[in-house]
This record gives sequence, C-alpha cells and structure tokens, in this order.
Amino acid sequence: MRALREVPGRLDVERVRKDFPILRQEVHGNPLVYLDSAATSQKPRAVIEAVSRYYEQDNANVHRGVHLLSERATQAYEAAREKVQRFVNAAHAHEIVFVRGTTEAINLVAQTYGRTRVRSGDEIVITVMEHHSNIVPWQMLCEEKGAVLRVAPMDDTGTLLVDELERLIGSRTRLLALGHVSNALGTIHPVRRIVEMAHRKNVPVLLDGAQAVPHLAVDVQALGCDFYAFSGHKLFGPSGIGVLYGRSELLEEMPPWQGGGDMISSVTFEKTTYNKLPYKFEAGTPDIAGAIGLGAAIDYVRGVGVDAIAAHEHDLLTYATEALREISGLRLIGTAKEKASVLSFLLGDVHPHDIGTVLDREGIAIRTGHHCAQPLMRRLGVAATARASLALYNRREDVDALVAGLHKVREVFA
Repeated sequence: MRALREVPGRLDVERVRKDFPILRQEVHGNPLVYLDSAATSQKPRAVIEAVSRYYEQDNANVHRGVHLLSERATQAYEAAREKVQRFVNAAHAHEIVFVRGTTEAINLVAQTYGRTRVRSGDEIVITVMEHHSNIVPWQMLCEEKGAVLRVAPMDDTGTLLVDELERLIGSRTRLLALGHVSNALGTIHPVRRIVEMAHRKNVPVLLDGAQAVPHLAVDVQALGCDFYAFSGHKLFGPSGIGVLYGRSELLEEMPPWQGGGDMISSVTFEKTTYNKLPYKFEAGTPDIAGAIGLGAAIDYVRGVGVDAIAAHEHDLLTYATEALREISGLRLIGTAKEKASVLSFLLGDVHPHDIGTVLDREGIAIRTGHHCAQPLMRRLGVAATARASLALYNRREDVDALVAGLHKVREVFA
C-alpha cells in the first residue's frame, strides 16, 4: 500500500504528528500506532503547555479574587468560553456552559429541562445507536416521571431510518435526543433535517456531539438544535472538561442543577437567588485548567483547519475501508454511506478482545467491547466488536500496520 503523499491544500500529517509527543514512543518494542481516538484523543504540545502554563504562572480561583493571579485566571477561563462560542457558532458566550463532559451535559438537561417539562405519559425519543450516556439519563427521568422512552430504528448498514423516527415524534414527545455521529459505527446522521422535522412538531432537540466536533465543522445556529453537548478529551483537549450549549431562552427557564459557590447571586437562610447565565449551571470551583486546555485545543484545530482535517480523514477512512475489505474473514460492522472515521469489525470467530490483545503486542491501540452501546450491539446480533478510530494525526502507514496486525491475528488463531 502506498503512503499518503502530500498534495497542495491537504493536511500535512507528518508535521501534525510532530505536535503530539506521545506518538513518538514505542509499545512492546514497536512504534505506537494509535487508533483509539474515538475513546480519547491524544493531546498536542500546545494543549499540554497551556495547562502547564496556567499552573506555573496563573493558578488561582476565578471570579472571586481581586488579586492579579485571579484576574488572569478569570480572563483565561472566560476567553476559553468565547473560543468555544466561536467554534460552534453559538449566538452568545453565555450559552456555553462548562461541564465535566458530554455525560454530565446530558444529565444536566435531563435533570433540569426534563424534570420541569416531562409528565406521566409523556415521551422522549432517542435512537438505537445511542451511547449509554444518551440512554440512561432519559431512562432515569422516565422512571421518575412515568414517561415513555421511544427508540428509533436503523437498517442493517447502521443508517438511521429517519421516516420511522419522524413517526415516533407525536403530541406527547417532549424531547428528541440523538448523537450527531455514532461512536460505535461512525454513522453521521442528517441532523439538520432531523432538527427541522422535530421543530415542525414543536419538539426540542439535544445533539450528542462528542464524536462530531473532532471531525466535522459544527454550527449550532445552522443546525438549529436546542442543546449540543461535547467533551474536551475527544477534541484533543484535557479530560474532565466538556461543554453544554443551550439556547438562551431555554437555559433561562431551566432551574439550577447543583447548588454552591458561583451559581448564586445572594444567599440567606430564607432564600437564595441564582446567578446569571452561564454561571447558574457552574456550581463550585470549575476545571479552570481544563477549560484553558480546551481553548488551546480549539485554537490548534482551527489552526490546522477543520476542512483540511475533514478531507484528510475522509481520504483515510476510504483507504482503510478498502484495505480492511481485502482481509479474508473480516466483516465490517456499520457501512452507512455517510460516516466519520470509525471502523468497527469482526474477524472470523476471533473474540474482539483477543484481536485487541494481539494488536497491542504489535504496538497498535484499538478499542474492543460494546463501546458503551449495548442495545446497539444487541440490534446487530453481536456481543462486541473491534473498533479502529482515526484522527488528524493518523496516516496510511497506520492503516497498513493495522492490516499487517490483523494478518498476524489470523495466524495466531488459525
């Protein structure tokens, strides 16, 4: 197989790789081939240095101090919020709420918006492809309120059946929640069309963007969604930081989720008044370094170019898909026409965990298991899959190494 040749206007992958220190190491005596970015992405030096610089020079609490360190920390923290606002094209910076990650963002919406809007007999609609983080919070809410969880189906390629989804949205539907991109299959849903469809029936939409923001340009105003959630660690930023975007009018109506410092305006034993947006939803000392690191990650992605990243990954996904299809006994799981950089597969009768173990000895990191999508696995009739996921720092040589490693797996289990 030929290595990727640079073409004018195309992402310079070798230059990008130099920005990620972790990629220089060896694993079990082999160069690291990291194909697990859907689980968590690696971090460029710019992010590592931004976090380190905060702790070395500006470490102080935000919003509460008049001394210089606190002022600098606050400025950097709020600058990160504005970077997120521009990155997803939110109308206002106060529509960006910092949370621990996608999971917390979805739980926040379930426990505030959901608790105040959902009643017995109401319905919440999701899809069969959802991550557990976009299933369990709604199940918990439905159990508490006596509501019903409705699940939209897909076909055997992993393509969402949008017409079936539309039929599930009715007069009792209070929210539609779905992933922008499937973490287990890579399917890219036609979310703008789906949002428009739901809004025609006055149903708000939450999009789980954890797997979308590292690969696609996201414009929440163009999408028209009511909520959008994503995690920093998928976007080449630190773990423990994430984002909930919400339309101002909805966030204003929603009660706080957690109580404590910074989410208050005033407190007496008789009554507490809450802070303005977005601080109403940011109780306690936030992950200041994480937010700053996320801002640095966004700067990095914008510097490389979102369109260049998308084009590079599309070419790499096409190359990898064709290469894997040439392996005897390999079955690709999830072959929707519109996909992001995820390749789930099975290899004969070899258990996915065994595939991952053999590949690890070759220095190749993939993910194996149910990918926090057990209902999807049951729909597919499998217990688990092996999953290779690509990012901007991957190249065709990584795919070639994966193919060679899978041939080694076949030899071991022949």
